[in-house]
Amino acid sequence: MNQQGLSVQDAIKKLEYYCSYQDRCYKEVISKLKSLGMFQTAIDHILNHLVEHNYLNEERFAKSFARGKHKFKYWGKRRIEQELKFRDISSYNIKTALNEIESDYLNNFYSLAEKKWDSLNESSLEKKKRKWIDFLMRKGYESSLIFDLLKDLK
Repeated sequence: MNQQGLSVQDAIKKLEYYCSYQDRCYKEVISKLKSLGMFQTAIDHILNHLVEHNYLNEERFAKSFARGKHKFKYWGKRRIEQELKFRDISSYNIKTALNEIESDYLNNFYSLAEKKWDSLNESSLEKKKRKWIDFLMRKGYESSLIFDLLKDLK
């Protein structure tokens, strides 16, 4: 039992469901368990159970996170890497996750960059370039990619 009267078995069931409808990282699962008032020994036991039964897999999480953020939000590698580091994902898993998006990466970058360029209505070319560059940098694309494309746009 924890502080809220939830048994370890009940917490396991809750967390199996929590991890089954969306991939999770350790940090999210630990945070959820702490919010349920679980003690550290129970947290360790539940984490082991989730890993053994493949509910919790950090590599799978990192790959699906990278694919999703790149495909739907058009995030670049730098932003994805930053977000995964924030979630305490290992550098090996980050590297593996970034390999997942390699095939679509440049096509998505070029289409996003072109769409953004066309949507900017700035009277000054310099302002338009600045807004465009800032947008792509916030999305997490590498500055070398951005400035190489900017040369081609001129």
